[in-house]
Amino acid sequence: MTTKILLVDDHELVRAGFRRLLEDGEQFTVVAEAGSGEQAVQDYAKYKPDAVVMDISMPGIGGIGAIERIIARDPDARILVLSVHEDSVFTTRALQAGAKGFIPKRSAPEEMIKAIALVAQGKMSIDPEIAQQIAMQKLSGSDDVLDVLSQREFEVFRLLAEGKSVNDIADVLNLSPKTVGTHHTNIKQKLEVSNSAELARLAIRSGVLDA
Repeated sequence: MTTKILLVDDHELVRAGFRRLLEDGEQFTVVAEAGSGEQAVQDYAKYKPDAVVMDISMPGIGGIGAIERIIARDPDARILVLSVHEDSVFTTRALQAGAKGFIPKRSAPEEMIKAIALVAQGKMSIDPEIAQQIAMQKLSGSDDVLDVLSQREFEVFRLLAEGKSVNDIADVLNLSPKTVGTHHTNIKQKLEVSNSAELARLAIRSGVLDA
């Protein structure tokens, strides 16, 4: 019995590479590929894969938005997050949203195969360095400034930092512009920023946006 995988990344070349890696042995079959979080949510419902391998930074609802929506439909979904972002902001958010594992994209192929196999069995798999980082943060009490944001506010924050307008964000997240406007106000208050430039700077400092 091969494990059915849904592969999610907005770069076709990256997906092709992972597909080759996964289908190299008898263990995995890639049943579908998605290039966005929105597509991932649809494909999950359609193909019912055993596990999802998902990039976290994608346009639109992004990886975290997709994880939330998949888990809302299927609390037992098994999702492994792949990311170039190794800071714990994304890791913690992904795990809070329901992901079972987190592995850096620079990992060795065998590490990746091992992580996907574990997640497909319903077990947790977090890169040791990242797990240590999360633990250290909790111990030292140096909470991330973005911890004050709810998951939905975090999504809105990320899109605002990318320069999206309130109307754009309303479209992406299927919310009314009024709701997004409220989130925007709350985010600014919670993070104590007064304009878009400060918001973007904070996003870069927190590792949410690449400088």
